[in-house]
Amino acid sequence: MHKRLRRGLAAVAIGVSAAVALVGCASGSSSASGGSASDVSAALKKGGTITYWSWTPSAKAQVAAFEKAYPKVHVKLVNAGTGTDEYTKLQNTIKAGSGAPDVAQVEYFAVPQFALSNSLADLTSYGFGSLKGKYSASTWDSVAMNGKIYGLPQDSGPMALFYNKRIFDQYGLTVPKTWSEYVADAKKLHAANPSEYITADNGDPGFATSMIWQAGGTPFTTNGTKVSIDLQDAGSKKWTSTWNPLVQGKLLSTTPAWSDDWFKQLGNGQIASLITGAWMPGNLEASAPAGSGDWRVAPMPTYDGSKAVTANNGGSSQVVMKQSKNPALAAGFLKWLNSSSASTKIFAKSGGFPSTTADLESSSFLNDNPSYFGGQKINEVLVDASKNVKSGFTYLPYEVYANSVFADTVGQSYQNNTSLDSGLQSWQSQLVKYGKQQGFTVSSK
Repeated sequence: MHKRLRRGLAAVAIGVSAAVALVGCASGSSSASGGSASDVSAALKKGGTITYWSWTPSAKAQVAAFEKAYPKVHVKLVNAGTGTDEYTKLQNTIKAGSGAPDVAQVEYFAVPQFALSNSLADLTSYGFGSLKGKYSASTWDSVAMNGKIYGLPQDSGPMALFYNKRIFDQYGLTVPKTWSEYVADAKKLHAANPSEYITADNGDPGFATSMIWQAGGTPFTTNGTKVSIDLQDAGSKKWTSTWNPLVQGKLLSTTPAWSDDWFKQLGNGQIASLITGAWMPGNLEASAPAGSGDWRVAPMPTYDGSKAVTANNGGSSQVVMKQSKNPALAAGFLKWLNSSSASTKIFAKSGGFPSTTADLESSSFLNDNPSYFGGQKINEVLVDASKNVKSGFTYLPYEVYANSVFADTVGQSYQNNTSLDSGLQSWQSQLVKYGKQQGFTVSSK
């Protein structure tokens, strides 16, 4: 079974001291896009040196394979930190006007923030529009916005229900097709054994926004520097109406995610399910070995139990920074990195859940039947999920900051077992205030 590595969302704010850092022009950008596909070919043939920032475990092997294919090109691989650690360093280079890498890994939720600050090269003129068909629709939509292409997708995190079949069988729980059935399972399980819970959730911004996404919510809209926030829209309320009984009824484990205790409880069945991204299998195999053979994967429950619909949770792209002194060469490396089969196969083998349809549809990928999941062909379920991600969801252009204040707002609802609606209202107030401080025109409902 391919080991898929954790794809959590960043939880600390990027330090931005002035509005211009977010909504003005990128300071000191030395090169603009505007080349052509032939410029990319010529740059790869000529060669040169570029710098690539990434925390992806497969990056070293991918760079080695690229340099073998293009021996005149040298790629300096730098791990500048994971998520926000890297973004803070990127933001510092943008403010300074120098020091940015040529190519950087950026999670989907953070792409709008760097795009709006004019820090990313538009790759359209290099012919990248022709690559659209290579990717799942939701991942392409995460890098192509406002008529520009800001990067190429690397992986994705379509959500599914991971559940412990042994526990479900023991307590006669249904594999839920609807959220009402999921809540019923939660009540039945905890009543039968107060030390066991249907799932763990003590307040995670990435999970909450993904759940609102699946429910049809569009709480964040952006038009240039105009931002609208409505965390009381129909989709947000649809999610809270389902999740409030779990929070207020103390039916959720509050064991911190990714802790040793969390994995121990996943292994022994105290936490009976997870609603999370397709990158989760390898984490369970590696860190909850006691659960081997017990776990299965099913489609994410829906509100009406009919048409399948899910959302993304996690996932990254690679972008070309506007500061690159050789954007055509950087674009050539990026194109190879995230669209060539030679590279995407390395990525998939390292445990990533691919965004490329060719890899998602390959027989070897679909027929993988890990013993940890009782021999189930779990990728059939996960690939179906990638095809059913609801369209239309967008992130804030300061989503990294939004995630950082989630614990102080919505997180308090979890801590006090009170309505999530009031927590979302508090979160919205913080986001409106911050956006205005950063120079955005923010409206709210």
